[in-house]
Amino acid sequence: MATPVVTKTAWKLQEIVAHASNVSSLVLGKASGRLLATGGDDCRVNLWSINKPNCIMSLTGHTSPVESVRLNTPEELIVAGSQSGSIRVWDLEAAKILRTLMGHKANICSLDFHPYGEFVASGSQDTNIKLWDIRRKGCVFRYRGHSQAVRCLRFSPDGKWLASAADDHTVKLWDLTAGKMMSEFPGHTGPVNVVEFHPNEYLLASGSSDRTIRFWDLEKFQVVSCIEGEPGPVRSVLFNPDGCCLYSGCQDSLRVYGWEPERCFDMVLVNWGKVADLAICNDQLIGVAFSQSNVSSYVVDLTRVTRTGTVAQDPVQDSRPLAQQPPHPSAPLRRIYERPSTACSKTQRVKQNSESERRSPSSEDDRDERESRAEIQNAEDYNEIFQPKNSISRTPPRRSEPFPAPPEDDMATAKEAAKPSPATDTQLPVPNAEPAIIPATRNEPIGLKASDFLPAVKVPQPAELVDEDAMSQIRKGHDTMCVVLTSRHKNLDTVRAVWTTGDIKTSVDSAVAINDLSVVVDLLNIVNQKASLWKLDLCTTVLPQIEKLLQSKYESYVQTGCTSLKLILQRFLPLITDILAAPPSVGVDISREERLLKCRLCYKQLKSISGLVKSKSGLSGRHGSAFRELHLLMASLD
Repeated sequence: MATPVVTKTAWKLQEIVAHASNVSSLVLGKASGRLLATGGDDCRVNLWSINKPNCIMSLTGHTSPVESVRLNTPEELIVAGSQSGSIRVWDLEAAKILRTLMGHKANICSLDFHPYGEFVASGSQDTNIKLWDIRRKGCVFRYRGHSQAVRCLRFSPDGKWLASAADDHTVKLWDLTAGKMMSEFPGHTGPVNVVEFHPNEYLLASGSSDRTIRFWDLEKFQVVSCIEGEPGPVRSVLFNPDGCCLYSGCQDSLRVYGWEPERCFDMVLVNWGKVADLAICNDQLIGVAFSQSNVSSYVVDLTRVTRTGTVAQDPVQDSRPLAQQPPHPSAPLRRIYERPSTACSKTQRVKQNSESERRSPSSEDDRDERESRAEIQNAEDYNEIFQPKNSISRTPPRRSEPFPAPPEDDMATAKEAAKPSPATDTQLPVPNAEPAIIPATRNEPIGLKASDFLPAVKVPQPAELVDEDAMSQIRKGHDTMCVVLTSRHKNLDTVRAVWTTGDIKTSVDSAVAINDLSVVVDLLNIVNQKASLWKLDLCTTVLPQIEKLLQSKYESYVQTGCTSLKLILQRFLPLITDILAAPPSVGVDISREERLLKCRLCYKQLKSISGLVKSKSGLSGRHGSAFRELHLLMASLD
């Protein structure tokens, strides 16, 4: 007699060996829920089809571990950021690299594609957020305001705003066209790991390591409610497509929340550990998690998840599954996003790419072309996903059927389906890509208009109003800059008056007394050009200022500090060590005693700076190499 099959609410779908080394990041395609991208310490980005054992495509070019990956909405482009701060964008359908974006000075922690334009936002451990235009090949805006690493970025559904979450416990909302912060949402007491916009209403959700989820009203810019009692740090959240609830990927469970009032609708046990990303397809929620070199995928059947509130004040207790509930009959409590009627077409993107390909590539372009490749690992799966499509959209078979649940008592079948399979298939050669290296020198904005983000706005605002707003911003910044420059000019005049007397030491003392590092930097940039101006008594005054410059957040200050310290070490360190090691003199020698006191003071100051130099010698980029050189020069201090 056949045993009846009992379906599960949640089950493990598959486990694969995704990289030759540890997996460092992964993301699901939100449109299909079936495409998975992984980044690893092996500096590769690998592409997978959920529930298939073989790697579809492997993307190379990064020279340091891949820290963040993101797919665009149509799942045609992928962007990956590395530990060194570089960003690469690939075209998956053409199997080639499009762009290399350089400008961040530390790990890329977060990425997101703009929903209606060819823009990418990046957040880094250097605390900066940058908006990149893939077409015009540069940094459009740099947003400053966070004081620690930016962990998550999300564009609003209408493409007008950007939300950011950071380790500094804050969530910030940025206006893209104005290039400024609209609002800051404090309240979390730990690093904020994730933010998500409601698909329809002006509502934002944020999840933190403080084990809370907060909901923010984007009209009133205030908290709506706060979910507490999560079993661990909140790393992944996802709104249901109709906006009726929020899914939270907790440690070994999925929880379903409402926010007005806050309550838990349902909780499903899923043995997925620290789930890293969530997506929904065909009334199924897909969750993916990684551990070392393995990636595991899980499925939750949303037709078996009910909406039974756990708060007494909630009069609605609907026991029907969330996937089968009708749309809410009442009007939304907040404004609804006004999306443009059309988005940037793909034809436009292909045309622009072809124009860029006609450029004569530079030597840097050639080098990146050789190093950055899109290697098709499995031609059959690749053709199934990216090649067959009609004139409107591609609809591959992978999106049509839900994943079947294994029988409750057939564990052998489930284990067989989850058998790992390394991505070591025979590689098929593809034509070399023709990328373009995109420098972001000095991070100068290249300008943008509202139409860049909203290509089809039915009711555009009058040009006069936009011009007034722009002029107001220009005047505001102009006045502030004039005040800063006037003060700086006054201080420099004071120093210059002393400088004309020929007393360099007194000039430096006056600059230090003003207590303005910008004046010290200006003066040191002059002194650094002529090494003969340096004297031992000048070092005793400058070294404490150099320590401040090396800790500055301004790149030019750090660079000036490194240059000055290098000159001091090369010119005076042998003299200092020799005098300190010499035997004591016989008799009274006033000048020698004064020189000995100055050497002892310099040695003490250099020892204080050496710890800072050592801690920064592990940084990547130009400053890292400068600090490593300084660390070697200071080795004799030990």
